[in-house]
Amino acid sequence: MKEVSRILQKPMLNREEYASLILARLQEEFPRLREDFPKHVVQSCYIDNLLPTELALEIVQAFPDKSTMTLKKSMRENKYVAAQMDRYAPVLEEIIYAFQDPRIVQIVTEITGIQGMVPDDRLYAGGISLMAHGNFLNPHLDNSHDKDRERYRVLNLLYYVTPDWSHEQGGNLELWDDGPKGSPREITSHFNRLALMATHEKSWHSVSEVTVDRSRCCVSNYYFSDQPLENHEYFHVTSFRGRPEQPVRDLLLQGDIALRQGLRKVFKKGVVENKHVYNKTDADKADGEEQKLI
Repeated sequence: MKEVSRILQKPMLNREEYASLILARLQEEFPRLREDFPKHVVQSCYIDNLLPTELALEIVQAFPDKSTMTLKKSMRENKYVAAQMDRYAPVLEEIIYAFQDPRIVQIVTEITGIQGMVPDDRLYAGGISLMAHGNFLNPHLDNSHDKDRERYRVLNLLYYVTPDWSHEQGGNLELWDDGPKGSPREITSHFNRLALMATHEKSWHSVSEVTVDRSRCCVSNYYFSDQPLENHEYFHVTSFRGRPEQPVRDLLLQGDIALRQGLRKVFKKGVVENKHVYNKTDADKADGEEQKLI
């Protein structure tokens, strides 16, 4: 506790200090988290009050205006994302990379039982996301691999930071244990809540439509592994489906899956480069230019 008190006295925390606080909370609820995670087809668990309230508020207050983020809008999804973290408040980069601290990777490995996990410092599909009124994510499977199709994506870490967020406001994580034609269970995007979710061939998930004129903010990380969670090798693109009440959209999205899956079999890294990564070269170059000015 002395270490926690010392950390909280500092004006702005770095990633190692955030990681120390996160580690302490995960250790406190370790038995429950380890018991909860394997209970469902889409393995998952969550923990509330991850950080002291004042620190979680600092994170959400640092979120950029959605106009500075990338809007991903189609019949598959409607949300704002960003991964080029040097463009935003430093606290956001620090909290993102706190989840990549070796101590956090180790305890998450012990909670989930998933071996050989490594974080992604390029933030492929990670970083920060924001969902405003009308935004949603249809039921989908995440891309099975990393950007270069070398490792399997095996775990999502989703940290929600919007105060006073209730289930009725939408923007909740939906987990479809019986597939996209079934009924989902939900994890509400409550303030200061961290959700862990396994990703594999059956991990269908979605985000319900935001119904209020507010922004639901999330810090996202993904862990990868040389080994798949299934007992065989597999590959699939990010695969969206319609909700049960969207039969026409579902047919269109199934065609979309088939087309993109076929293209990826021919072009290993895709036809269009996925730009949702942290381009460290640009960041390093910008740092160099700043040093020259100094």
